[in-house]
Amino acid sequence: MKIFKHQLLTPERVFMLSAIIVNAGNYLYNLLVGRILGPTKFADAAILITFLLVLSFIAMTFQLVTAKYTVLFENTVFNRFMNFILKRSVFFGVLVGVLIIVFSSQLQSIFNTENRLMFVIFGISVPIYFLMSVNRGVFQGGKDFLKLATTYQTEMISRLTITLLLLLLFVSSESSILISLGILISLIFGLFPLSKNVRFNKEGILSVENKSLVHKFLLLTAFYECTQIIINNSDILLVKHYFDNYNAGLYASLALIGRVVYFVAWMFVMLLLPAVVSKQKDGIPHRNVLLKYVGYVTILSACIVFVTYLFPEFVVTILFGKEYIEIAPLLWQYALATSIFAVSNVFAYYFLSLDQYVPVVITGVLGITQVVLIIFFHTSLKEIVTVQIIAMVILLIVQLLFFYGNSAVSSKKQNT
Repeated sequence: MKIFKHQLLTPERVFMLSAIIVNAGNYLYNLLVGRILGPTKFADAAILITFLLVLSFIAMTFQLVTAKYTVLFENTVFNRFMNFILKRSVFFGVLVGVLIIVFSSQLQSIFNTENRLMFVIFGISVPIYFLMSVNRGVFQGGKDFLKLATTYQTEMISRLTITLLLLLLFVSSESSILISLGILISLIFGLFPLSKNVRFNKEGILSVENKSLVHKFLLLTAFYECTQIIINNSDILLVKHYFDNYNAGLYASLALIGRVVYFVAWMFVMLLLPAVVSKQKDGIPHRNVLLKYVGYVTILSACIVFVTYLFPEFVVTILFGKEYIEIAPLLWQYALATSIFAVSNVFAYYFLSLDQYVPVVITGVLGITQVVLIIFFHTSLKEIVTVQIIAMVILLIVQLLFFYGNSAVSSKKQNT
């Protein structure tokens, strides 16, 4: 019976189950906010939610770097690394937060929002997110998936409950300000449990050699996360710029439903990186880890696309309500674009964990291509979705060609 329990409830499976719950909770948050506010007011809320997604990608740089070197560094070297990464994450978090606050009026003008205070409150929350990400990186690299799962749960549950309470208690208040307050408070909850390693210590300075290694991976990861920001969020921001609030709200709902695929892929990426880095450190083949997670993401993505193709109006009505039914015909197409990106993303994170640059550069080029395509082709929401499918198909094809080409070269070297 103990063996059965051990096999059934491994930390990895508990994390995957938790990730599904967290994603469901985050979707419930988005859906309830969308239903309460309606398409027009939801457009402003969607900007904050998009900013939070952008912040999560930037902060993910520090989480992945922390996770990788938690696996590779030990004892004194690890403590010195923690000093190094904490100083940089806090500094960068404060810098980004101050910039958002200083340029809040300009952001209000660019994105046609009702007020600037929503950006000021959001700017205050930025340093907390970066600290939270370093904390999660320690748990991820140490494969302490139970505590890692708990940090995501505390953030999700607090954001959901606090935001809904604020919207219900202060109905007449500006909704975007209430949502930004909910985000700020939830990030404080997301710091728990706090790892004992997330502190400054007296172990000294990281060596020049190790500092160079960390800087190299930090810059590579930062570049890739920037491409993630472009691909995942440029469409929403550009739609908000080119279309009125009603259409922008409709598109925001489309993006939130379609991106369930991306968040499904995310939980596998969290497991992929420490597994690949650990196997590489021990000299064990790791290609099977990649193929396993690519298979999972492909199957789950295909199921989501299939459901949205067969029952688009049902899905939109159940999740957002009849006010958003106009967007139903585009649902499966957006899900398809996101699915293709999700699969290519698994390949990219695999190569990223191995310090290989080409897939990262490829993703960056295609991310910029997507933005350019939307700038030139935005006569309708359908056209915007179509150009994204084209960009993502090209991205996946190039990633697959690189993977099989790289595998062929590696096999040839082993044979010789």
